[in-house]
Amino acid sequence: MLNILIISDEAKNIASLFKASGFSSDTQNSSKPNSVSEAAPPKAEGYDIAFLDLATENWQQRLLDLRHRMPVIAFSLPDLKKAIEAMKLGASDFLEKPLTGDALSLVIERHKKRILNHKYGFDEIIGMSKPMQDVFGLIKKAAASESNVLITGESGTGKELIARAIHRWSPRSEKSFMTINCSAIPDTLLESELFGFEKGAFTGAQYLKKGLLEQADGGTVFFDEIGDVSPMFQTKVLRVLQEGEIMRIGGMRQIKVDVRYIVATNVDLKTACQRGAFREDLFYRLNVINIHLPPLRDRMEDVPLLAKHLIQEHAVKRKDIMIKGITSDALDILMNHTYAGNVRELENVIERAISFANTSDIMPADLPPYLLQATPVRPRPAAQRLRDAIETAERETIVAALLESSGNISRAATALGIFRQQLQRKIKQYKIAT
Repeated sequence: MLNILIISDEAKNIASLFKASGFSSDTQNSSKPNSVSEAAPPKAEGYDIAFLDLATENWQQRLLDLRHRMPVIAFSLPDLKKAIEAMKLGASDFLEKPLTGDALSLVIERHKKRILNHKYGFDEIIGMSKPMQDVFGLIKKAAASESNVLITGESGTGKELIARAIHRWSPRSEKSFMTINCSAIPDTLLESELFGFEKGAFTGAQYLKKGLLEQADGGTVFFDEIGDVSPMFQTKVLRVLQEGEIMRIGGMRQIKVDVRYIVATNVDLKTACQRGAFREDLFYRLNVINIHLPPLRDRMEDVPLLAKHLIQEHAVKRKDIMIKGITSDALDILMNHTYAGNVRELENVIERAISFANTSDIMPADLPPYLLQATPVRPRPAAQRLRDAIETAERETIVAALLESSGNISRAATALGIFRQQLQRKIKQYKIAT
C-alpha cells in the first residue's frame, strides 16, 4: 500500500477523501515561518508520494525539499502561473481545487502503476536492458511467494535494493525488514545478536534482550554477504531455517519465529560447497528462488538511464545551482567505461561530477580524470539514438503548438490531442520555457 503525505491547511479533509478511496495517508501542518530559511524540511521518510497545497507558506521550498525523494503532486485553486511554476520546480503533476475522490484515485493509480510496472524499472531499481527486465519479472514472482531468495552478483550491483523491493511488494510489507551484515558479526556475538538473551544469562546480562530474528517476527530478514560466514554461523542459521524456532541464551523454551529469509552474496556458493567452505544443505535451503544481478558492463544500455536517475537523486546536494542533466559528450565518456565497481562506481562518478559542475548540465571536465584518459569513445547504442530522435521530434512539436496557442497550455493540449496535465509533464520533461 502506498503511504501518502499531505501538506495543506485542508489536510484532514483531503485525508478523508483518500480514506474513502482505500488509501492510507498522513498529514503535516503547513507551518508559516517568517522566511524560507526558517522553513523546516518536511519529514519525508516512509512516504511514497506527496500532495502539496500551493497555498502553503513557502511551498516552493517545500517542493524543492521533496521532489528528489518522491513524486510531488501540486494542487491549488485554478492558477496557471502557479501551475507552471510548480511544474518547473519539479512537481510530477498538478490538480485543481476542489479535489475529488475520483481525481485523487486517478492520479494515485497513475503513479502507483508507474512504480509497479515502470517501463524502465521496478520500485527503486532502474534498468531498460533485457537482463534487468528479466530481474524485474523475478522480483514480482518472489514478492508473491514466501520462499527463501538467494540474490547473487558482484559488489555494487544493488543486491540490497532487490531484497527491499521484494519485501516492499510482499504480503509482509507492513512488518519489519531486518538487515544483518553477516561479515560484521563475530562468532562471539553471534548467538546474542541473532537470538537474544535472558536477564542473568551471563555476567553483564542485566536485562532481557530480544535477538534480531525475534524482532523480525512476521517480517523479512536479509542476510547480506552470506558467503562470508563461518561454519558456526552456517550451523546456527540452518537450524533456524529447519525448525522455525530460536532459543534465547539462558532461556528454557523454544520461541517460534515466522520469518521470510532473503540472502545475498558475491561468492559462487556452488563452488564454495564443492570446496567444503559452505554447507550444501544450507545452500539448497536458501537457493529456492535465485535472482542474479548482471554487472553493469553487461548492460551498458542502462547507463544513460541510471545517470539521469542518479543526477536527480544527488542534485539536491548542490545548493547554489540546480544540476538538471548531462551533456552528450560527457555521457559518451560514461558509456566508454567498464565499471569494475558497477552501479556503485557510476553513482560515485555522478556525485563527484555534481560537486564539480559549474553549469546546469554535467560536462566532460566535471568527470574524474581517470575516465577522461580512457580509450576512444564508442558510438551510443542504436536504440538510444532512436529514442533521442523521437524525443527531439516530440519536443519540437510541443514548442510549435505552444507558439500557435500563444503559450496557452489548455489550447495547445487540445491541438495536440492530449490532456493538459500530460502536456504539463512533457513541458517539464523537455525543460520548455513557457
